[in-house]
Amino acid sequence: MQITFLGTGTSQGIPVIGCGCEVCQSEDPRDKRLRTALMLEKGTHSLVIDTGPDFRQQMLTHNVRRLSGVLFTHEHNDHVAGLDDLRSFNFISNQPVDIWAENRVMEVLKQQFPYVFTDNKYPGAPELILHEINENVIRIGSFEIEPIRVYHYKLPVLGFRIDDVAYLTDVSEIPEEAMAKLTGLKLLIIDALRIRPHLSHFNLAQALQIVEKLKPEQTRFIHISHQLGLHAAVNAELPHNIGPAYDGLVWSL
Repeated sequence: MQITFLGTGTSQGIPVIGCGCEVCQSEDPRDKRLRTALMLEKGTHSLVIDTGPDFRQQMLTHNVRRLSGVLFTHEHNDHVAGLDDLRSFNFISNQPVDIWAENRVMEVLKQQFPYVFTDNKYPGAPELILHEINENVIRIGSFEIEPIRVYHYKLPVLGFRIDDVAYLTDVSEIPEEAMAKLTGLKLLIIDALRIRPHLSHFNLAQALQIVEKLKPEQTRFIHISHQLGLHAAVNAELPHNIGPAYDGLVWSL
């Protein structure tokens, strides 16, 4: 399986509009962060997790020409705003795109993109097939995916375990029953927003506490804000098997 970090930034991305901090002004490409999203490739199948506002740019950057489907973690705009650009894959394949989400998330998508889901669609609108998911294991092509229930403050969201990789974005609480599903990981991808505590995201210290409990072989942080610090500086302070991810990072398992 090949994993591509399409974006590793929080809802504002980095640089933040109008910000003059050292992170936003950094010339290190690892400090340029699009909104968080991930791509998984295995055999002839490829999945994307979330279609944020930068989805089009991410697909172009990585020359993505085929897509087996999209998994949605939750309904916040920085994770769904690029949904319309899925129509490009309709044009390529002459097939609808399959998307998987909880019922609550699907209802929000229908409200935000009514022209996509109306019975009387105009030509060129995205063609999508909705699949409702819960916490049961699902199979999509070559992938076996276990949804993991976590919380983004009070909002229930889904993380995903795919083989020995877990992806947990926008998370501030992991229930004990979810922790039990996250043992024996080769790679943990987890929210670490900044240094200071935050209401609805793990900060760095909290993310490291989860790492200490789960003891994955490798950990990479995502949903990073400019308040976490320079990539190089943060990376230098952490163990060799733990560190911030960056846009364009490719991982093979």
